[in-house]
Amino acid sequence: MNIKAICSDIDGTLLDSRRELSPRTISAIKALDKNMPVILASSRMPGAMRHLQEELGILHHPMICFNGGYVLLYNEGAETPTVVDSVQIPVSTCSAIVEMAAGTDIHVSLYTEDLWYAPQVDKWTEKEERVTKVSANVGALGPVLDNWHASNTGAHKVMCMGPEQELAQMAEALTERFGNEIYIYRSKSTYLELAPRTISKATALELILQNNYGIAMTEVMAFGDNYNDIDMLKAVGKGIAVANAREEVKAAADEVTLKSTEDGVAVAIEKYLL
Repeated sequence: MNIKAICSDIDGTLLDSRRELSPRTISAIKALDKNMPVILASSRMPGAMRHLQEELGILHHPMICFNGGYVLLYNEGAETPTVVDSVQIPVSTCSAIVEMAAGTDIHVSLYTEDLWYAPQVDKWTEKEERVTKVSANVGALGPVLDNWHASNTGAHKVMCMGPEQELAQMAEALTERFGNEIYIYRSKSTYLELAPRTISKATALELILQNNYGIAMTEVMAFGDNYNDIDMLKAVGKGIAVANAREEVKAAADEVTLKSTEDGVAVAIEKYLL
């Protein structure tokens, strides 16, 4: 294999049981050739990924945020990143989603660029802040949506969190109403993530590689665990699922490594590249 770049999902793939980077994972990635792009691809916002880049020593590498809806390139020495691509859910759709959740126990968070808007401080907000190490802008979502209407902008991601049964009903209603416009998937039984239908981690990765590195998708090793990783694992030269991945993801992968909690990514990097 001629691997020239690595791309990895974060949650459920790269992080250990503490939802952090293990010493072995950090060591493996730092041991790679410094010219090899190591690209993190996640449904997370930039601020929830930047501290991981710092720990891995890849601050000047690109990142794929919001499942491909917001792609950033960090040129070495530059204070601000270059936006490679930005695709948003229209504000009219965001408003409809918020209205659909009204009267339920579903928490709706809105994300755009490096901003996270949460309607109140509750167990969902507190959990996300703890896991991602970023703080929410807490307050009524109405004014946020009004500002987006005025500026003709929208959300890179909408996340609904709540009771499993209510989320299942929400997913069904959203699929019927917006199925052709947004990608709807359950990242957990209590998490429903919404992104523009036209993007994916695979399309974002290909855009970065073609425009900035001249590397083919067949020269990439990628890692994942969830539905939103399937296209990426199929598109690259070596798609590897962690052992805790969903069965559909394992079926799409070329190989299955150890669980994320057993340093599966590091094990595969050591096997093929170190």
